[in-house]
Amino acid sequence: MQRTLSVSIASALFTFACTTLVAATASAQAPASATPAAIPVDRPMVELAVCLDISGSMDGLIESAKARLWSIVNDLATAKPVPQLRVALLTYGCDAYDSSTGWVVVDADLTEDLDLISQKLFSLKTNGGTEFVGRVVDKAAKSLAWSTDPNALRVIVVAGNEGADQDIEVTYQNASRASIERGIVVNSIYCGAATDPIAAAWGEVARLADGQFLCIDQTMGAVVAETPFDKQLTELSGTINSTYLACGVQGQEKWANQTVQDRNAQSLSGGVAAQRAASKGSAIYDNRAWDIVDGCAAGSMKLEEIKDEDLPEEMRGKTIEQKKSIVEAKQVERTRIQKEIQALQAQRDAYLADAARKQATTQGVALDDALKQAIRSQATKKGMQFAPVPPVRPAPASGTTATAPTTETSQSKN
Repeated sequence: MQRTLSVSIASALFTFACTTLVAATASAQAPASATPAAIPVDRPMVELAVCLDISGSMDGLIESAKARLWSIVNDLATAKPVPQLRVALLTYGCDAYDSSTGWVVVDADLTEDLDLISQKLFSLKTNGGTEFVGRVVDKAAKSLAWSTDPNALRVIVVAGNEGADQDIEVTYQNASRASIERGIVVNSIYCGAATDPIAAAWGEVARLADGQFLCIDQTMGAVVAETPFDKQLTELSGTINSTYLACGVQGQEKWANQTVQDRNAQSLSGGVAAQRAASKGSAIYDNRAWDIVDGCAAGSMKLEEIKDEDLPEEMRGKTIEQKKSIVEAKQVERTRIQKEIQALQAQRDAYLADAARKQATTQGVALDDALKQAIRSQATKKGMQFAPVPPVRPAPASGTTATAPTTETSQSKN
């Protein structure tokens, strides 16, 4: 099975997620404090299940997904108040998967551990297979540990470039209807021309679940730009790791993985490493499940209840007051580094904005702008408010498809 796919589809996928979440939520940075600030319990919940087709030659999708994960986090970190973000990863269409499950695998259930999602993305390999869109949507809707919060924003994003109607056992029609019945919106991305005969089914995947459908040109590549600020941001990304206090054996593993994902980001480009640094400098990068500093701030950990053997070496054998002093010192140092990161990130954003203005063309509307307008309509239905965005050109007459500027090219299908 041969097919071509540029990183544009993944760029759309993750930008799609970004703009959905940004429009629906807001974020604030934690103020400097001598003690860990309590994390608000009324933060809006945002849950995102990303479904990637990894059949055939889908390496471009995976490579872009690795980089775009941090774009999601950074966009969220510009809103107020900071949301609780949980992300899940599902893959489908791989011959190595069990045929009885429709070649669908849940790589990671909904989690706040963004480093885990990054780890899973970097471990993905493509392999030829059959793409059951209905099966992966159904799996995401029914098997993930979605929250019971009635106000949560729940989104499934599914991407691919083959027919969405290949699954006759679990049709996409039934899967999409079942998803929206559970309060889960489905957004779909088809890599190809809107005039392609199989594009209509992809549009219906989203329409039946109150979602948005995007049809993009696979030749429109996604590049993470680099700036003069990236090196310093990457260095701060490594420095901030020393402010984390791992709890237990699992915490030690998570702390080690933090550094591994730093290296993974650096392996892609300086721009991606800088994006990850910006994420780690924001309030949304929350490791309360294993970090004692975040855990105490969230109220999910109490120093008095943590066994001595589960503490980092520097905290063992200390009095409770000494332990609190160590946690407070780590919080103060982390806040200082976060402020440095945020200041550099602001300069990086300004640099990129200036570069974009100088390179602006009149060839068409940017995909990001088209996506923002489409996705913010979903947030409006939730009663959320946000700053208006510049208008973009109208979607096709059907009203179901937002398209990026396209250049018609041939593509290989099954």
